Amino acid sequence: MAVVVWIVEGTWPACVAAAGAHAPEEAEVVLLHVAPADVPGAAHGALAGLLGRGGPAPGRPGHEGPGPDPGERVARLADASADELLAEAAARLGRPCTLAKRTGRVEREVVAAAADAELLVVARDGDRAHLGPRSLGPASRFVVDHAPCPLLLVWPESAPGTATLPPPPPPPPGP
Repeated sequence: MAVVVWIVEGTWPACVAAAGAHAPEEAEVVLLHVAPADVPGAAHGALAGLLGRGGPAPGRPGHEGPGPDPGERVARLADASADELLAEAAARLGRPCTLAKRTGRVEREVVAAAADAELLVVARDGDRAHLGPRSLGPASRFVVDHAPCPLLLVWPESAPGTATLPPPPPPPPGP
């Protein structure tokens, strides 16, 4: 049995705990982190947007241009952060697992990573104070709607009570 556990900053401990509790001991557990591809590009775009104002003017002594591309630095920092998060998740899981990193459209990468899985573990990442569909952010909603395998959807902390349900809709108008 292959179990993919989506590791996201802030909600990963609940996913790891759920995998430890629900995945059979012989299951192949994959801890998955996905970095959005557009963040380094935005940092690079910010440098390009300076239109030459990122450093001393050309032709002047000491001109070195705007310096290193901040997109590359952001990508390195994101990669190091993913390594740290995955290592901490693996330590908390406390059993053999595979660490996987992907970059791209987060929701699509998670769905693709779960293509051959028999279980995908995902945490709610939206409004966690109320029951209902808003407890899922856009990426999680996409993953829940498109998961190619059974899904275990967990609350990162205790689930809110049923008193947080919205009131029922009004009855339809009479004839």
